[in-house]
Amino acid sequence: MILDETAKHYKKDKQLKKGIAFPTCICVNEIVCHFSPLRSDPIVTIKEGDLVKIELGVHIDGYAGVVAHSLVVGASAENPATGGLADAVLAAYHCSEAALRLIKAGNTNKQITETIQKITEAYNSSPLEGMLSYEIKRYQTEGATDKQIVLNPNEAQKKEIKDMEFAVHEVYAMDVFVTTGGGKMKESNVSTTVHKRSDETYSLKMKASRAFFSDVCNRFTMMPFTLRAFEDEKKAKMGLKECVTHELLHPYPVQQDSDGKAVAQFKYTVLVVPNGNIRINGGLFDTSLFKSEHKIEDKEVLALLAQSANRKAGGKKKKKKAKSAAEEAKSEAAAEN
Repeated sequence: MILDETAKHYKKDKQLKKGIAFPTCICVNEIVCHFSPLRSDPIVTIKEGDLVKIELGVHIDGYAGVVAHSLVVGASAENPATGGLADAVLAAYHCSEAALRLIKAGNTNKQITETIQKITEAYNSSPLEGMLSYEIKRYQTEGATDKQIVLNPNEAQKKEIKDMEFAVHEVYAMDVFVTTGGGKMKESNVSTTVHKRSDETYSLKMKASRAFFSDVCNRFTMMPFTLRAFEDEKKAKMGLKECVTHELLHPYPVQQDSDGKAVAQFKYTVLVVPNGNIRINGGLFDTSLFKSEHKIEDKEVLALLAQSANRKAGGKKKKKKAKSAAEEAKSEAAAEN
């Protein structure tokens, strides 16, 4: 579907690359990220009450928009998700909304980290340790840059991640993961299917490897891809091995919550502009589908969420239609009473 939709744009420019910037991954409950099963893999059945995360990315000419959303299967306003599932999802959603209001020129990554800690504590949950959000550039969904936002820094990151200010004309992929577990994750025993080209060079020996790597370069440039995109899965696996061994391709292992707790995720792409920012995807969420015993009480956080997410130049009609995250948080509290 992504390929079909992107093919409709810029048809006259035959040299312009467009398509998938990140393969579609569907991760259920404790599975955190990068689960993109092959056709030959066992079928995973999604059932009512599961927390499902859907992540994907699209690019045109190397400029990517990446997005992720969480939902609980079967949840409705009449039968909302409760307990830990509701805590994780609501915390992740409000963290993402707070971050959106802070990604503005002159603000810092440290402000986001501190705010996320306050929100997750309010919902008796934790941001996943070590997970990063990045400034992204052309043909980069994970920027090789010092412009990084860490949700819950580990000991190494506390020393390595630099404090930085957001600047006009930067683009960020803001990615929030929240769990009701201890905040740690581990590599799953599920097979890795998502990979990405590196900047390394090596003269591949096997014919199958050379053909596979050439196909990767032509079809995906520097964007992550899944082995599911290859018709002949067996040949793709044969070619992959040598490429990974010599670090021409970096694997994206499937990760899971260390405590086996469900993990919620919200992700969007945001552009920093002179009068605020522009979120180009994501943002649709219905808080009435979730009911938590917890709520945000920190006055500074509530004041932040009460701010409009629209740019200052936005019209009055848009401001009237926009429902602030703070109002949604108050609605949750009213629903409890």
